[in-house]
Amino acid sequence: MNGRAVIEVTGEDRESFLQGLVTNDLRRLKDGLVYAALLTPQGKYLADFIMKGDDGRILIDVDERLAPGLLQRLSMYRLRADVRLAVTDLKVSRGTGPAPEGALPDPRDPALGWRLYGEAGTDDGTDWDAIRVAHLVPETGIELTPETYILEAGFERLHGVDFRKGCYVGQEVTARMKHKTDLRKGLVGVEVDGVAPVGTPILTEDGREAGTIFTQSGGRGIAHLRLDRANGVMTAGQARLRLAEPGQ
Repeated sequence: MNGRAVIEVTGEDRESFLQGLVTNDLRRLKDGLVYAALLTPQGKYLADFIMKGDDGRILIDVDERLAPGLLQRLSMYRLRADVRLAVTDLKVSRGTGPAPEGALPDPRDPALGWRLYGEAGTDDGTDWDAIRVAHLVPETGIELTPETYILEAGFERLHGVDFRKGCYVGQEVTARMKHKTDLRKGLVGVEVDGVAPVGTPILTEDGREAGTIFTQSGGRGIAHLRLDRANGVMTAGQARLRLAEPGQ
């Protein structure tokens, strides 16, 4: 699979080091792959990734465009910890058909199939946009940007955040959003009549800005919306939108 980089974290302190930084609980690695993010101290998104425990090391599977910045940020936090960081030559394969030996389920949603790490990267031709739209799974660099708050992006539903693990960077803001406020904005599914470029603003019937349209497939789309304005028919460029019914 092209577009991914795999960072290797080794050293005696590798698990405790990452445990104090990322949104999910590293103890879950014993059960399989773990989805998580690294946030700013203000609780905003820096990078999302999938982690794998692997014979004395932890592998971080991340969008290759974010890998240099993630490596730099992790190195900044390392201080005196016994931790070593390096980009590997490992490739990422994924698919939704029969899983090859050594593959593990994608931790975000069963519909995303399996992932495998090795010398060659392959993809079985699955229509990933269709799956992401159907199951409301955000993608790095499209729905997930530096302005993203992970709870608005559905990280709790996607098993990407743990509220019992203790402190991590950005934890205070994330916990406050979870426990003290109702989310007023977030990623939702919409029905789309027409096509709009990713990033097109969404307007209400009376012309007020309601959000932004992102990935679209099969007459559906992922949108970031102000929930108090997600009513009736909306527009994004020449496309007409309506909030999709839950479960559809």
